Amino acid sequence: MDRAPATAPVESPSGTSPAPADPEPPPLRPRHPLTAWAAGLLLVVPALLVGCRVLDEDGPTPVPQLLSLLPWFAVPAALGVLLAVAARRRALVFTAVVVLTATVWASLPHQPQLVTSYGLPLAQVRVLASNVEFGQGTAALTEAIRRERPQLVFVSECDRACGRALSAAFASELPHRASVDADGSVGSVLLSAYPLRDEGVIPAAMGMPGATAVIAGVPVRLQLAHPLPPVPGQVDSWRRELGRIEDAARDRTGPLLLAGDFNASQDHAAFRSVLEAGHLQDAARLADASRTPTWPMEGSLPPFVQIDHVLVSEDFTVRGIRFLDVAGSDHRAVLTDLDLRGGR
Repeated sequence: MDRAPATAPVESPSGTSPAPADPEPPPLRPRHPLTAWAAGLLLVVPALLVGCRVLDEDGPTPVPQLLSLLPWFAVPAALGVLLAVAARRRALVFTAVVVLTATVWASLPHQPQLVTSYGLPLAQVRVLASNVEFGQGTAALTEAIRRERPQLVFVSECDRACGRALSAAFASELPHRASVDADGSVGSVLLSAYPLRDEGVIPAAMGMPGATAVIAGVPVRLQLAHPLPPVPGQVDSWRRELGRIEDAARDRTGPLLLAGDFNASQDHAAFRSVLEAGHLQDAARLADASRTPTWPMEGSLPPFVQIDHVLVSEDFTVRGIRFLDVAGSDHRAVLTDLDLRGGR
C-alpha cells in the first residue's frame, strides 16, 4: 500500500511554530449547600432577637428568655458570616453581615434619653440592692452592710427570719423600714436611715414595698422592684408586673429611687418601658457598667446577664457603682453612690 505523505508542520507567516494554547482555567469550586444551610441556621435566632429589639417587643416564649442572652448571640452570627463566605453565596454573605451588625448594635448599652442633673448636691446617698435568695444570703448581706454603711437597703427574697435579723442588726443605723413580711421569695424589706412615710405595696406575687423618705428636706420616693421571672408559663404575669412598676414610675411627682431584682435586662422591652415612663436612668449605665452580669452566681454557668438594677430620676447623679458577691445568694448585690441635687 502506498503511504500517505507526511504532513509538514504549518509555519506561521513569520516562519516560527505557533505558541501552545493556554491551559483551560480550573473549574470553579462547587458551592456547598450543607455549609449554606448551617450558616442560615446559625442566623435564625440572632435575626429573630434583633427583630424583636427593633420592634420593641418581648414576644412569647422562648423570646423573653433568649433576650437575656442577646449579646452572646453575636458569636453564632459571626460564625454564620464565616460559613456564608465558605459557601460562596453572595446573598447569604450579605444577610449574615447585616444580622451580625444588627446584633452588635442591639447589644450596645441602652440610653433612652440624655438626662442632665442640675443644682448643687444636697446629700450623698449610698444605696445597696440585694436579692438574698430565700434569706440564704442574710449573713453575707449583714457583713456587707456593716462594711459599706449604706443609707438605703433594698432586699428581695428576704423571708421573715431575714427581716428580723436585719432589723435587729441595724436598729441604730437603719431604724426605719417598709416591708412585706412573708416567707420564701415573697418577703422583701426596705431599710432606711431616713424616716419613712406613705408606705405602700405594688400588687405582685412577690413583695414590692415602697415609701417616701425625706432626704435633705426633699421627699424622695423609694420603691423596691421584684417582679416574677419570665419563665415559660408566666411571661404574661412577668410583663403585667413590670407594667405596674412602669405605672408607679410614670406617676411619680418628685425624685425617685427604684431598685431591686427586676428579672429583666436592658434587652427587654418591658424594662426599657419602665425607664422611659419614669424618665429614669440605670445607675450602671451612667457608670459605664451596664453589661456587668449579676446573675446567676450559683451553678455551673458563669453569670451572663444584669437583672439587678438601681434606677434613678434626673434629680440624682451617680458617683460610682460596685457589684458585690453575696455568699448564699444567686445574685450579686448592686452598691451605688449617688448625689441628690437641688433645683436649678
